[in-house]
Formats: sequence, C-alpha cells, structure tokens
Amino acid sequence: MLRHAIAPSRRFTKASHDVVRHVRLTSDAKILLLAVQGLPDEQAGRPLSEHARRLGITGRAYQKSKELLVAHGYVHEWREQGERGRWVTEQLLSNVPLTAEEAAALRRGCDPVSPSAPEPAVGGPAVRVAGHHLPVEEEREKNSPHPPSEAGRERVTAREPGCTPEPEPKGEPEPEAVPASEAAGTAFGGREVAPEVAEGERVLLSLRHVRRELYLGAKEARVLAELAARWLLRGVSAGELRRVLTSELPGEGVRSAVGFLRFRLLHKMPPELPVESAPRPADPPPVVELKLCGAPDEEEHVFRPVADETECGPCRRRAARELWERQRALAEAEPDPLPWRERFARLGAPASGGEAAPCAP
Repeated sequence: MLRHAIAPSRRFTKASHDVVRHVRLTSDAKILLLAVQGLPDEQAGRPLSEHARRLGITGRAYQKSKELLVAHGYVHEWREQGERGRWVTEQLLSNVPLTAEEAAALRRGCDPVSPSAPEPAVGGPAVRVAGHHLPVEEEREKNSPHPPSEAGRERVTAREPGCTPEPEPKGEPEPEAVPASEAAGTAFGGREVAPEVAEGERVLLSLRHVRRELYLGAKEARVLAELAARWLLRGVSAGELRRVLTSELPGEGVRSAVGFLRFRLLHKMPPELPVESAPRPADPPPVVELKLCGAPDEEEHVFRPVADETECGPCRRRAARELWERQRALAEAEPDPLPWRERFARLGAPASGGEAAPCAP
C-alpha cells in the first residue's frame, strides 16, 4: 500500500494512536471523540448529543457510540438536581481513559498534577497520572461484535527486536463465562452447582464490560453467585439483573465492587413469586349399582343405568325397532287415497261448473 500524507499547518486536531487504533471503539465513536476534542472553548460547552447531531450521528448510532465511550472511560456523566429542582446533566469528555475517581477529581478542580506544571529538567521518565491505561493492542484477528471475557482474551505482547520479553505474573486464571445452555452441571471447586448459580456467576463476571468499577475476580463472583441465583429464581432475567447492578451508580464512584454489589443484591431483591395452589382433582363420579332389566319376554339380565331407565340399551333398541315395523305394516295395509274427482263425485259434487248439490244428512 502506498501512502501520501502532508502534515496540515493549521486547522488540525492531535489524535492519539490509542484512540485511532482502538479496537473496541466504532468509527462513529472515534469521530465524535476527535471532533469534540478539536472544538474551541466557546463551542465545547454544548451537550454531546448536539455535537453528534451536527456530525450526522443520530439515533441508535449515537447511543452505541456514547455507550462505548462511557464504558472505556472517555466520557463521564453526573446527573444532579439544581437549586430550583431541575435536573442537570454534566458531561466530561477526555482524550485519555479516566476512572470515576479521576474524573470526579478533575470535575472538582483538584487534579493532583496541574496541566500547566513544568516538566522536570532531570530525572527518569514518569508514568502518566491520568488514565493509567495501557495502549490498546492491535488485534489482527477477526473482530467480533461482542467483546470476549478477560479470561478468554489472548494476551499479545508487542516485542521489538533485541528485547527480552518480561515474564508475565503467575496468578490463578479466571474461569471463562459459561453459556446458560451449558450452565447445568457446571463444576466449580470440585462441586456441582445449580444452573441458576452458574448463570448468576456469568452475569457478575460480565459486569466488567459495562462498568470498569464493577470488576470482579473469579472467587468474588463465586461468593455473590448465590445471591444472584435468588434473583433468577424469582423471575428476573439475566439482562434485567445486569441492568439493575450497573445503573444509577454513586457519583463519587464505587470503592469496593464486592461490597457494593452485595448491598444492592440484598436490598433490591424482588419479592418471591407467589406459590400457585395446585387445582384440587375432581372427585370421580359415583359408581351406579347394577339393575335388573324390566323388558318382557326376555331372559333375566342386569345392566348399569345412566339415568332412571328401567330397560337396558339393547332391549330398548329392539322395542323401538319392533314398534317401527308395526307402524310400517299398518301404513302399508291402508288403501291408496282416491283422486280428487272421485272424492268429489262421492260427495255428490259436479266435476266441472254448476252449484254443488247439498250433502245428504
């Protein structure tokens, strides 16, 4: 690939490689961050949504960009109620990732190191005070829309020729998140756990991807998994549980993720689901005793009546068939009816015209 680049002499913005090559930020999030960074002071006081609207980033694209910037520490928000009762949202945008404590310190104006302080003339290189965030390593594999867990992410260290790689600190590896479909029968510490406990632990380990203050280790998540499982047993889904644990965090930040999550899991636990009483099975119908059939000229036999009948079904059907045959025989024995002319002649009436003769008494 050939490149041709001319450094601009004016109207330019300094962009860090950590932002440009960030593998988790979308292009809209990077453009929004760089555009607001290069604005003059008199235009930087507008809300972030207004800057995004001027860049054509609206709707779901703006919401996703803002979520990514907040999750990675580039944007911080504080929502407070003013003197007249109106709610005011204050936003802070930084070109380096900041924790909640560092952002709160910058907001209060008590930054431990002033930006205008002169650098020392002598001495070794000092670490960066704000951010404490290492450059995002460039991934050359296929990007996924869902970031993998910290335990499953492969650590790729960029090495220069001639440098000896430093050994990585050995520690207890964190277990990867287990899908809900495979949660049943999962073994932790040599024991089998319930599916709800495994699902609760998976939710607790995934909180680090939403808010960095809620980072939990494997042992810490295992301790709180029982409380999270009680939420799931009371009808709360995994997404609702994650939203409750990550929304409305304290403005000064979370000092202890374990203590904060334990307090919220205990004090915001939903009520238990009402136990539905099982329907009482219907009583079986009473068994009717056998009854002697009252049909005449038949052998003595019994049947089980349905209502108040006195004969069994075959006898009643046989009697009905015999009655129908007798009526049919009587109907066939009757002569055919006379035509109307013969009936009129028998009554003494003329066949056509004239007055009818009086009938004989």
